[in-house]
Amino acid sequence: MNASSSFLGFPAHMANDRLPRMVIFGVGHGSTYPGKDSRGYTLAADAIRAASQDDAGLVEHWDFDMGGPLFNGGPQCCLDAGNIQTTMYDNEGNRARIEAKTLEILKSQAVPILLGGDCSVTFPFLASFKDQGPVWVLQIDAHLDWRDEVYGERYGYSSPMRRASEMRHVAGIVQAGLRSVGSAGPADVDAARCYGSHLVTAREIHAQGVEVALGHIPQGARVVITLDCDSLDPSIMPGVAARTPGGLSYTQVIDLIAGVSTRASIAGFDLVEFYPPADIDGMSALTAARIIVNTIGSIARQV
Repeated sequence: MNASSSFLGFPAHMANDRLPRMVIFGVGHGSTYPGKDSRGYTLAADAIRAASQDDAGLVEHWDFDMGGPLFNGGPQCCLDAGNIQTTMYDNEGNRARIEAKTLEILKSQAVPILLGGDCSVTFPFLASFKDQGPVWVLQIDAHLDWRDEVYGERYGYSSPMRRASEMRHVAGIVQAGLRSVGSAGPADVDAARCYGSHLVTAREIHAQGVEVALGHIPQGARVVITLDCDSLDPSIMPGVAARTPGGLSYTQVIDLIAGVSTRASIAGFDLVEFYPPADIDGMSALTAARIIVNTIGSIARQV
């Protein structure tokens, strides 16, 4: 990948053998359900990269979302490693490739930033932290994602938080932005509560602010954030498979991300469920790109 097509023009390798602080990579397919077509998600990572290009020359400029330039006066420390190869329906192989790439980044002591397919890519991403624990998980999502299996598949997009709850290195889960109706039944909600997951609805965040979710994250914890794009209101994020009114605002989402970096630390980040075929005038890609920019800025400001 060349700089003209990478996120914000970031290089694929650091100069002078410096180690990166963050590494971006894209994923198309995770664990696709039988009979489902996940090809639209393969467009997501490059659509986000394209939306970032207008700001590629502005990295040193003042960003009012962050109160300063992107890297806070420090050197550029983020790479874009391109996309890893995945194949629809090669679910086990896709999980192995995602986990291997994430492990490679973690071994370099960098923070992995995944531009994803659907929520099924979150399972291998989280699994990669098995030697990096304990970690907390902040899921920003409209849906619970606690189904045990769907169509016989236990690693599809409806199950990543159930699978996360089974990981010994996951110390706790906060699920923020929940709203409307999805695949979760009462038994799934009971199972999440029995595990101890902290369920925070979008309505609670609208009424009480992002602290109602951040307050569940212990000070100093290492946190993996998984952001499902349908957590945002479809007025600013129409490019999702399940548009639902009442979602979080852009400001609420970046405040959640920044809030993690100030009370704890971001150990990893994925952005999933952006579905470019449903986007309108590139609005979702632009919103997703700005969220990634804010994530990079938040990680750059971590002690």
